[in-house]
Amino acid sequence: MEASHGQLTAGVATQSGTGAAPETITLKDALERARANSVEYRAAQTEAGLRHEDKVIARSTLLPNVNYRTEFIYTEPTQPSSAQARQDVMGGTPRFVANNAVHEYVALGNAHQDVSGALFEDYLRTSALEAVAKAKTEIARRGLVATVVNNFYELAVAQRKIANISRAVDEANRFLDISQKLERGGEVAHADVIKAQIQANDRARDGKEAELALNVARINLAVLLFKDFNLNYMIVDDLSTPESLPTRDEVVAAGQKNNPDLAAAFHALRAAGYELVSAKFDYLPSLSFDYNYGLDATHFALRTDGLRNVGYSASAQLNLPVWNWFATSARVKQAGLNRDQAQVELNAAQKKLIGDLQTRYDEAVASQQELELLRQSAQLAADSLRLTTMRYQAGESTVLEVVDAQNTLTTARNALDDGELRYRVALAGIQTLTGNWNP
Repeated sequence: MEASHGQLTAGVATQSGTGAAPETITLKDALERARANSVEYRAAQTEAGLRHEDKVIARSTLLPNVNYRTEFIYTEPTQPSSAQARQDVMGGTPRFVANNAVHEYVALGNAHQDVSGALFEDYLRTSALEAVAKAKTEIARRGLVATVVNNFYELAVAQRKIANISRAVDEANRFLDISQKLERGGEVAHADVIKAQIQANDRARDGKEAELALNVARINLAVLLFKDFNLNYMIVDDLSTPESLPTRDEVVAAGQKNNPDLAAAFHALRAAGYELVSAKFDYLPSLSFDYNYGLDATHFALRTDGLRNVGYSASAQLNLPVWNWFATSARVKQAGLNRDQAQVELNAAQKKLIGDLQTRYDEAVASQQELELLRQSAQLAADSLRLTTMRYQAGESTVLEVVDAQNTLTTARNALDDGELRYRVALAGIQTLTGNWNP
């Protein structure tokens, strides 16, 4: 039976032990399932999430940070010589000169702000790296689409080839029966029967190979689609449904605008540029500010002896880089090397995109143009076998001509199915470069 639009295809292998009806899966369903179960796509999403959090962390360094701390410090007092001083030990002098009092209570809120060009450049760098990760997520998504399309339609073609070889087996057996009848009538030699039997055996062997290929195709697709291993499914074969090819100008425009490889290389160059500027800021001074409000007193109270304990303090620090044994210079050189490499990679990505767009579009055009020839060849091969068999029965052709016609028909049918697969895979390859070109 010929494969056609909307045909439901199912393999001979199903998951043992399940009595449930097989799931029917369209290409859209397959893509959704694959995205939910793909390890590579999930890893790309995770990487994008990590880079987003890096940006949040970098942004926090540009804003004031507020902290609150409470503390109690006890320091052994110095031993006074007079009795009166020993009685006033609460107000005595602490033994450690760095401490303020024998009993010190601290409850302070602190607002801290760093001011540095390097921090701002680091924030811009993390933003660019997040964009790189998002572009790589899109690369993984499109690559997954191409993989699923290829495996989905390989299964459809494997099912069609089962039908093709089944017809070839029937035709070989029918010809074997014809040759045996003609031999009994004395019209052909026994050599014709032997040749027909060999042909029937070859087709039977091809049938076993086709079943194996079908099972392999089903397993490959199942690994992509299901969380648990499951072969109890069937797919909707829409391989013969016409799929339009956009113009070359549309493909080129979409590729230049929507290509994730190009976007990843561009944002990587941005990140390298920000890294270089950040490294150069290490040559310049940096500022920091602190504002403290709260309590730092000998008693944990708002007032002591009528005096207010709660207050505030503010400070500003200017840090000047003086000498670090060329460490800053080395970091600047490292960042410059990274930027130069990123520029080279961007140029390479641009050239590769132009070449890939050209070759993949040419592949799609060639496969589309060949489809009509393949359909015509399949029809002609079917007519040729029918006519050659009739001529053989009339004694006007040889057994070799019949066998050749049978092989030609099987080859033409398989070539047509492979041609439709090639065209769909070519379209998927273009979409990995351009995304969806439809408005």
